[in-house]
Formats: sequence, C-alpha cells, structure tokens
Amino acid sequence: MKTSQKIKQNVVNNLAKTTLYENVTELLRMQQIYEAGIKEVRTKLEILDAEFKVKHDHNPIHHIESRLKSPESILKKAISKDIPVTERSLEENIHDIAGIRVICNYVDDVYKVAQLLTNQDDIQLIEMKDYIQNPKESGYMSLHLVLEVPIFLSEGPKPIHVEVQLRTIAMDFWASLEHKLKYKTDNNVSDDVKKELQECAKSIAEIDLKMQNIHNRLNKERV
Repeated sequence: MKTSQKIKQNVVNNLAKTTLYENVTELLRMQQIYEAGIKEVRTKLEILDAEFKVKHDHNPIHHIESRLKSPESILKKAISKDIPVTERSLEENIHDIAGIRVICNYVDDVYKVAQLLTNQDDIQLIEMKDYIQNPKESGYMSLHLVLEVPIFLSEGPKPIHVEVQLRTIAMDFWASLEHKLKYKTDNNVSDDVKKELQECAKSIAEIDLKMQNIHNRLNKERV
C-alpha cells in the first residue's frame, strides 16, 4: 500500500474510532435491526430450498453464509463516502450493512433462487448487478441483489436493505482465494498474476457450464 494511502486510511480509522464512541448506542440498535433482516431473508431462502427439494428432488442451495458489518466498519464507510453518521443517512447510503452469500450448485440455480426470492410479496428488489453475465475485470463472478425487506419491531414494521450475493461453488472458490491473495499483498498484485487470475476465472466459468450441462443431461435421462 502506498504511503499516501496508508496516511489516508489511518485518518479514516482514527475518525471512525472517535465517531464510534459518540454513536455507539445508535449503531448497536442498527446492528440489532440488520441482524433481524439477515434472519428474515435467510429463513426465506431455507424454506425455498426445502420446497424446491420436495418438488424437484434437487436442492439449488449448497450452503448459506451471512455477515453483519461491525460498527467501526460502518463508520469507516460513512467517512469514506462523506455522509452524515445518522441512522437515516446510513440506511439510505450504505446497502451492505447486512450481507448474505448464497452458494448454489449450478449457474441455473443462482438465477432460480434469485427469482424465487424476489417474487415474494414482501420483498422489493432495489438493485441488481449481474457479474456472471458481465464479470468484473478481475474475473470476479457473482449475482448481487440489494433487497428491501420489512422487519417487524414492537413499534411496527421497518423496511431495511439486505445485500444478497449468489454464486456457484466454483465462483466462490475463486473469489475466496483471490480475496486472500490480494489481502496478503495489500492489493498490490502484479499484472502477470492478474492475468493468471483472469484465466483461472475463465476456466472456472467453463467448468460451471460443463457441470450444468451434465446435470441437465442426467435429469433428462431420469425423466
């Protein structure tokens, strides 16, 4: 990491720590609300997966992971985006406080799960970014959804945003290793390594397509 970037990051970190103490109660309340949002969406996904298994003898979801941004991470992002540190401002401008990663078996499963989830009456699709059809320059592939889901509190329903990332096992394998490699090198990855990572991503996409075709052929033979 360059010296100027380190200085900027240190400033952001110090500001976040200072602001954290000033807003700790409000941030803890937000965390509780967003944790409820994760439970709400996760439960919906588990029910949909179980129903699909009964109807089609196939579980589209391999497993589900979730994470909640820490108060300090929320503040760092707020400072870097230069937005007010208020509950309303954070809710309107930061959409990945609550995050769910859905690991599917096949590419078709990714889109099927996304369709089933967004078809639910109480879920509103706010934003979709399809990095499977249009991978990032690095080779990263995933389907990103920002959903609005109601959380039912004692004072009534409250709509919040939950980010859902859907990808195949192969895509998740690549993304996890790529993240670790970049983290170990402070994001200073040489051009030749970047090219190799892109080639690996293309190979994984080809494997995904082959596995999908095999799955489809076997299903036809069973019918």
